[in-house]
Amino acid sequence: MTIYQELDVALRRLEATMMAANLWRMERPSEAAFASQQPFCVDTMSLPQWLRFVFVARLDALVEARGALPAKCEVAPVVDTFLAQQGVKATDRLLVLKAVEEIDRLVTENQPACRRDTFFFLFLMQ
Repeated sequence: MTIYQELDVALRRLEATMMAANLWRMERPSEAAFASQQPFCVDTMSLPQWLRFVFVARLDALVEARGALPAKCEVAPVVDTFLAQQGVKATDRLLVLKAVEEIDRLVTENQPACRRDTFFFLFLMQ
């Protein structure tokens, strides 16, 4: 299986776990919300919105295009903190966190040694 196939499977797993945890159904943020200069669009979106409409959507685009992946992806710690603060049920929190950790691992471990940019910078630069 190629890295793109593995990443696609991991993204579908994240979608499914977010759906099961009732973290997927929401309105799309306004176009202005996507112009945020803050990491994870914290000033314009909830974290589940960012995961769905930025993180998953942009990684899907990279998978589709077989594009260069970010050199580093460390989204799981932010997801863990958010879900804990929101009081998400422990089993849902664990499943979502494991899905994001798998994406972090796949992206970070499949990079040429010369690339040192980080994932959230990719999303901030538009």
